[in-house]
Amino acid sequence: MPNVRPNRAKKRTLTFAALGLAPAVLAGSLVVGGTEVFSSDGVTLAANAPITLDGHGHGHGRGMGQWGAYGYAKKGWSADRILKHFYGNTTAGKVGTPDITVSLSEKSSVSVHAGAGMRVGNEKVAPGQAVRLAGGTATITQGCGGATVKTVPATQVDPITAGPNRPANELLTFCGGGDKYRGSLGLGSGGVVNKLHVDDYVKGVIPKESMPSWADSGGFEALKAQAVAARTYVLAGLAQGRKIDNTQQSQMYHGASGEDPRTSRAADATAGQIRLLNGKPALTEFSASTGGYTAGVQFPAVRDDGDAISPTHNWTATVSASSIGSAFGVGSLKSFEVIEANGLGEGSGRVLKVRVVGSGGTVEATGDQARTKLQLKSDWFAVKGQKSMPKIVRPQVGPEAPGGGFLDLSPLNEVLNTILPGFSAVGLPDVAGLTQQFAPMVEKLLTEGMKALSAKQVNLERSDNSQGSTGTVAKPEMLTDGKGVPGLVQVIENGVLYFSPTTGAHALMGQALTDFLAAGGLQKLGFPTVDGLV
Repeated sequence: MPNVRPNRAKKRTLTFAALGLAPAVLAGSLVVGGTEVFSSDGVTLAANAPITLDGHGHGHGRGMGQWGAYGYAKKGWSADRILKHFYGNTTAGKVGTPDITVSLSEKSSVSVHAGAGMRVGNEKVAPGQAVRLAGGTATITQGCGGATVKTVPATQVDPITAGPNRPANELLTFCGGGDKYRGSLGLGSGGVVNKLHVDDYVKGVIPKESMPSWADSGGFEALKAQAVAARTYVLAGLAQGRKIDNTQQSQMYHGASGEDPRTSRAADATAGQIRLLNGKPALTEFSASTGGYTAGVQFPAVRDDGDAISPTHNWTATVSASSIGSAFGVGSLKSFEVIEANGLGEGSGRVLKVRVVGSGGTVEATGDQARTKLQLKSDWFAVKGQKSMPKIVRPQVGPEAPGGGFLDLSPLNEVLNTILPGFSAVGLPDVAGLTQQFAPMVEKLLTEGMKALSAKQVNLERSDNSQGSTGTVAKPEMLTDGKGVPGLVQVIENGVLYFSPTTGAHALMGQALTDFLAAGGLQKLGFPTVDGLV
C-alpha cells in the first residue's frame, strides 16, 4: 500500500479556468494546447483494487488497419494510396508465383465431384462421377459412394480445365458437406491440401478477413487494398518457408464456399498485384483496428485517422488484481504498471513493457504478452491511476506521421491551413513541413517537462513544507508566458506546478500562489524560478 500523507490544510479546488490560464501559443498565435497525451494523474494504485485499463484498437496494429482502410476509403482514398500509407517503403509489384498450396486443417479425406467433370492422373472423370483418394490410389465411382468405375494411381484431383477464375460447375465439391474449392485437392504428408492460383485463393480469404458489406457503403477501395495485402502476405510467407493453412495462423480461408461477389470483384480488380520490399513480397500484416496509430516494426509507424470509425477505436477493460497476479504468476498483486511504451498517439502509445509485482516476485513482460495473458483487445493501453510515466522508445516513424505522434499536431495543421491558404504555392514550406519543424521542439519540451513535473510531485509528497495533498486536479497543459516562452503547467489539489526549459520545475502553493496570481501570474511574471510552498 502507498504511504498516504494526511491533509494538514484545507484543500482548495483549482482549475486552469479559475487560474485564468489558456493553452500555449506558438509561432504567430497558433493554438497547440489541450493535448491528451498524458496518462499520469498522480494517483498510486491500491494493490487490492481492480485495475482499469484504457485502451485503443483491436489486434497487433502492425501494417494495415482494416477499419482504418475502410475509413480512408470512405474519405475517397484509392486502394493504392491506402497501401502506400500503411506499408511504407514498399512499391507496387506483380505476382511471380501464381500457384500456392494451402493445408485444409479441418479436412481428413478427399472424396469429391464436379458438375463439369474432373481429371485424376491421366484420366478424365465424367460429369456425375466422383473420385475418392486413399493410400496413393484414386477410386472413380458412379456418384458419391457409388459403384467403382476405375482405380488409378494418384494423390491429387484436378479441375477439368486448369487456370484461375473457373466457372462454378468446374469447382471441386466435397461429397460430404458440399464445400467447394477452386484449383486441385490432394493428400499430402500433412493431410488434405488445396493447390490453386493465388488470385483464386484471395477470393476465399477477403470475406473471412474483412467485411464484404463495406463495398455497399463506400469501402470498395478498402477491400481492394485487403486483396493486395492478402495476396502479398501469403507469397511472402511461402518465400520464408512458412507452411500455409486455412486458419488465423496464416489467413482465414474457406475456399469457394466462403466467397462473396463483392470481395471477388475486389480480387479481380487487383489480380496479380502485390507490394514489394527490397524487390521481394513484403510480409503485409494487417489487423482489425490500429486505434489511431500503427505499431511500426517492419513498416514505419503512421497515424491512422481512418480508424476513428472503428468500434474498438477506444475501449476500457477492468481486470481484477487476482487475475493479473495469476496470469503472471506473481501471487497476490502489489502493483501493475507500464514501464516502457512507444510514445505514438494518445497517452503514452503502445505498451512495450510492463512490470508486475506480487507477493511471489516481480515479472517484466512485453505489451503483447500482457495483451495475451490478460485477453485484451490490443497492446495499446494505459493503467488508469498510474503515477509514473513510462520510458518512451519510439519505432521508425513514417513521413505521414508529423511529430512522430508523441503530440497530436493536427490542430496546428488545421489552423495553418485556415490562416495560410496557398502557403505552399508561393514557394515556402508546405503545412506538413512547417508542422514537422515544430515537432522536435514540442516533443523535447514534453519529455523533459513531464519528467521534471513528476519528480517535483514526488518530492512534494515527501516534503514537510507542502500544504497537504498534491493529488492531480488536471492533466498538464502546454502554455506560454507573457514573453512567449513555452512550458508546462499542472494544477494539483493545493497548488500549481510550473515547468519551462530555462527555469526547471517549481511549485507554488498557499499564499505564495495567491501572491503570484495577484501580481499578474504567468503572463506578467513568467515561469517561477523558485518554489513557494507557504
